[in-house]
Amino acid sequence: MRSHLLNDTTAEHYRRSVTEGVERVAAKLAATDRPFTGVTADDLAPRIDAIDLDRPLRDTTAALDELEDVYLRDAVYFHHPRYLAHLNCPVVIPAVLGEAVLSAVNSSLDTWDQSAGGTLIERKLIDWTAARIGLGPAADGVFTSGGTQSNLQALLLAREETKTEELTKLRVFASEVSHFSVQKSAKLLGLGPDAVVVVPVDHDKRMQTVALAHELERCAEAGLIPMAVVATAGTTDFGSIDPLPEIAGLCEQYGAWMHVDAAYGCGLLASSKYRHRIDGIERADSVTVDYHKSFFQPVSSSAVLVRDAATLRHATYHAEYLNPRRMVTERIPNQVDKSLQTTRRFDALKLWMTLRVMGADGIGALFDEVCDLAAEGWKLLAADPRFDVVVEPSLSTLVFRYIPAAVTDPAEIDRANLYARKALFASGDAVVAGTKVSGRHYLKFTLLNPETTTADITAVLDLIAGHAEQYLGESLDRAC
Repeated sequence: MRSHLLNDTTAEHYRRSVTEGVERVAAKLAATDRPFTGVTADDLAPRIDAIDLDRPLRDTTAALDELEDVYLRDAVYFHHPRYLAHLNCPVVIPAVLGEAVLSAVNSSLDTWDQSAGGTLIERKLIDWTAARIGLGPAADGVFTSGGTQSNLQALLLAREETKTEELTKLRVFASEVSHFSVQKSAKLLGLGPDAVVVVPVDHDKRMQTVALAHELERCAEAGLIPMAVVATAGTTDFGSIDPLPEIAGLCEQYGAWMHVDAAYGCGLLASSKYRHRIDGIERADSVTVDYHKSFFQPVSSSAVLVRDAATLRHATYHAEYLNPRRMVTERIPNQVDKSLQTTRRFDALKLWMTLRVMGADGIGALFDEVCDLAAEGWKLLAADPRFDVVVEPSLSTLVFRYIPAAVTDPAEIDRANLYARKALFASGDAVVAGTKVSGRHYLKFTLLNPETTTADITAVLDLIAGHAEQYLGESLDRAC
């Protein structure tokens, strides 16, 4: 079995195996004519259940043949222009190359003696991102597994910076459309059940700063501690961007940590057209960025940034076998000193390769394209009497629902939209997401593929309308 270990004697085996795998994926990408096959879990599960993992195939080609049957054939392909559902982007080739390199070398980014140059590359990218945000010379950060972990770490630092042990007095303020990880983080951090104060949003789904000011004042009057305000730069459902300068001013007034969840909107850091939409982000105490959303990176590639590097000490623990305290005085750079994780992939390499090949302007141009596309899509929806569209996009998300011409019970319209989404997914012709707005079911386009066109949007809208009309027609027949 040593023949399968990657080392100097198996380099040729490695080359052949990986090349065969790459050729399979390349062929699949070239031949894919829709984002999904429509396979159901009931159809696919028996194929996977039938595989005996204790009876290896002992042949790479056979394993790839089997993989075609249980995965590649029925995978959901984000690169397809009619994948319009979640915050999943098509990935750029330099990043995929970086993924191949980092997987093979397999550096672990916890300590210098496991990563060497990898540590310095990650630190350079953190500095680059902090400069793009405008956090100042004392800024720092670390790569994470994703936005949820970044938000958790940011709120951990905010909690510790309050310097109180009365956790039941701490309050976190976030808009009603903020990411669920805010509530999840509060629970994990041992805060009380009332710790997260939900702030209403305006018509454009942006946090109402008047309401935030009211809640902060109420908190102060009650003798509670405003631990943090989480402003969102790109909400998951609407792509809305909270009024960052006004929120920053309120945080300064009430002594609250300002965290900006820019997991989605971080693509604007590279934009030449829309960077101004996140003005005020430079005043944050911490920022979440997900390069695997709007920098076209493979999952995972994310980071949490802080204005003051010293605050990262709240995540620091020293172990004699890993990062003893003496290493600090010896100026040995160990990233584990900043991270909630210990063993950690060299995900930074993907972004490094992307910047070295494409440059920031190349990334920004791609993100600008999808923002422009969303603006065109909004015009199409606003002009189409079949649909109700919620807000004009700030980024690349459109939330809408089919509305029949005849007056129909709202609950029946909900069911028609749910049916249309499921039917579209089952057909494999397109993939769209769904959410609720004011208790009603809506559909969602998350446009992150520059290859998607307005013609694709129009075609998918027609498919949705067709499925919804079919449902309503059948419903009417049943009622008769």
